[in-house]
Amino acid sequence: MSFLLGVVLFVAALLISVMLHEAGHLVTAKRFGMKATQYFVGFGPTLWSRRRGETEYGIKAVLLGGFVKIVGYTPLEEIDPADRPRAFYRQPAGRRAVVIAGGVVMNFAFAFVLLMLMAMAIGLHVPGTATTTVREVSPCVPANAKAACSRGDPPSPAAAAGLREGDRVISFNGTPVRNWDELRHAIAASRPGRTVTVVVDRARARVTLRPRLASSGGQPFLGMSARVVGEGYERVGPVGAAAFASRAIGETVGGIGRALADLPAAVPHLFSEDRASTPGGQVGSVVGAGDVSGQIFASDSSWQDKLVLYLSLVVSLNIFLGALNVIPILPLDGGHLAIVAYERARALLARLRGRPDPGTVDVAKLMPITYVAIFLLIGLGLLLIAADLVNPLRLPQ
Repeated sequence: MSFLLGVVLFVAALLISVMLHEAGHLVTAKRFGMKATQYFVGFGPTLWSRRRGETEYGIKAVLLGGFVKIVGYTPLEEIDPADRPRAFYRQPAGRRAVVIAGGVVMNFAFAFVLLMLMAMAIGLHVPGTATTTVREVSPCVPANAKAACSRGDPPSPAAAAGLREGDRVISFNGTPVRNWDELRHAIAASRPGRTVTVVVDRARARVTLRPRLASSGGQPFLGMSARVVGEGYERVGPVGAAAFASRAIGETVGGIGRALADLPAAVPHLFSEDRASTPGGQVGSVVGAGDVSGQIFASDSSWQDKLVLYLSLVVSLNIFLGALNVIPILPLDGGHLAIVAYERARALLARLRGRPDPGTVDVAKLMPITYVAIFLLIGLGLLLIAADLVNPLRLPQ
């Protein structure tokens, strides 16, 4: 039930994000007197609609997006002569640019508000201190650090030697360890296959264990995780929250840029065990994001951790929608903005030469490129959906 709740909440967040994006186009278009005839969530057959004024609002059967129909969004449309003065393509370039960018601005604004609310209501995460006390003993030796246990994996050295949750490691192979870093470095300095001596404090009694280190991904592996103390959340005021939100959006945009740039190289690994080892391999579809949301709510984390992770996922979704739409290719918003910028640059050049304004761009000439872009976007989306179904991403434990 917790997993299903996470999936449902992600779908709800996706629909809200799409609605806000399209509302950014709708509100600005109406503000400038353009005629918007439809505002719908989803595609396909209409499930419900209601007309208010000249705009029909409604919900369609396939909830995988949404749209706003603005009269004359391209010069290719047939327009009623009565509506021609209010057609989108006849408006000044500045107004068209504002309407086109309205959806992107709305997504980034929503992400900013969510981040501020997180910082003020839940708080910023304060990392704790990792100790030498055992939080959990791994039951197996995984293939690599990010892999989960599967049938046939050998038991971990810690489990085989009898290490228990709550044990506090005092020394490793004769060397006293006072903190997690010292213990981690001591393990890393050992060789796989070597039997070591581990002394632990168990209920105020010293117990000596002799595990034989295994190899995981070519590195020595014991099979324990550290208990963390002092971890929590600290609320901040509006100024600190705004600074945090700005910084987080900048970091997320940078991360998305790196992931998209790495995606072509990561495509061959989408169906392999090392999918998540590169930024591009961590890119997923809405199916994968829904699965991750389900994992968040099905985990054993605290309610603060679950809420922060879920809201962070929603923030990332909105920033991704905004960042993706500014790419200057049709049919994305960035492609339409690029056309407006080209028209203004061409008009300026014509004016400097003493020639008349060439007018709007012939969009029909760009349609072949648009079809290629649509084909590539759909193909990539289907590929990511297949990868998320066959080789889903997993939250780090």
